[in-house]
Amino acid sequence: MRFLVDAQLPVRLAARLRDLGHDVLHTSSLPDGNRTTDQQIAAVADQDGRVVVSKDADFRNGHLLAGSPARLLVVTTGNISNDHLLNLFESRLAEIEEAFALGDHVELRRNTVVSHPHAES
Repeated sequence: MRFLVDAQLPVRLAARLRDLGHDVLHTSSLPDGNRTTDQQIAAVADQDGRVVVSKDADFRNGHLLAGSPARLLVVTTGNISNDHLLNLFESRLAEIEEAFALGDHVELRRNTVVSHPHAES
């Protein structure tokens, strides 16, 4: 999969996903770095066919109201250590990939992965 990891998530997450064979950018590698606006992040992700990975509810709102970003993975684990977050992604990665076959908005929770069905046209 192709991911774009938002600023409030660690660069280590992007590196770990890359190590697991995915095409990953972190906002810190974009021209405006971690100051890149949500709108710019969504545009880059949509243009490159990437899933935005974020804890930010604003992305969920943009996805639901305007369809951008087109694909979104929201991390709803609350406060956990970065090591726990990396382990959670690694252990749930196959479920995350499967969830995107069912929907374009996926939530990674502490104990599960939830796929929200594609919106009806």
